[in-house]
Amino acid sequence: MAALAMHFQPIVHASTRKRFAYEALLRSQDKSLPHPGAILDAAERLERIPMLGRAARANTAKVFSAAPGERGLVFVNLHLLDLFDKQLTSPFAPLSRIAHRVVLEITERTSLDGQDDVRYRVAELRELGFRIAIDDLGGGHARMGTFTVFDTDFVKLDMSLVRDVERHPMKQRLIRSITQLCRDQNIAVIGEGVETEAECKVLVDLGCDLLQGYLIARPAAPFADAL
Repeated sequence: MAALAMHFQPIVHASTRKRFAYEALLRSQDKSLPHPGAILDAAERLERIPMLGRAARANTAKVFSAAPGERGLVFVNLHLLDLFDKQLTSPFAPLSRIAHRVVLEITERTSLDGQDDVRYRVAELRELGFRIAIDDLGGGHARMGTFTVFDTDFVKLDMSLVRDVERHPMKQRLIRSITQLCRDQNIAVIGEGVETEAECKVLVDLGCDLLQGYLIARPAAPFADAL
């Protein structure tokens, strides 16, 4: 775990591009682990996902415990095994102490099929003050089939929808439907993986609330951007 570090990518308001939050992302100094997917693959092979998740959450909590409120919220990715880690709901865990600033992002990496108690677990986390985000909506996954609108505070559009969206009317219609549905339920929609001004403009026009991607900023050590 010593070779691991957390980088942070800003999430901004779509209309103003003012800072709203950051996503905490794993990085490794080991050249054989060039991206978060490779780190998670290695942790799964070694059966060390719980250890990795705890280290990532502790490092993120350390950064944000010392960060002023102007830095906003922090999105923290959860593997399915992280979701059921007992430490996650411990009031003594580092992340629990700043739960009011944390959005737990449930990723698509592991299937939730057959996990009937997921919603109860999410309800427990929300009671502690955490907010919940669903990742990769519209990418052919079924996260919103697992959760109801009462379980979710944010949804992230799958990057396959965002990419070159200005050239694909079908993608635009789907995104508009998602944003309208979410607005009715007070769920904020995040356009993730935004790389061009053209993509950005269309997402704003279609009603996305927040934006994230290389156009805004690349992930960096805390905190590369000034307050």
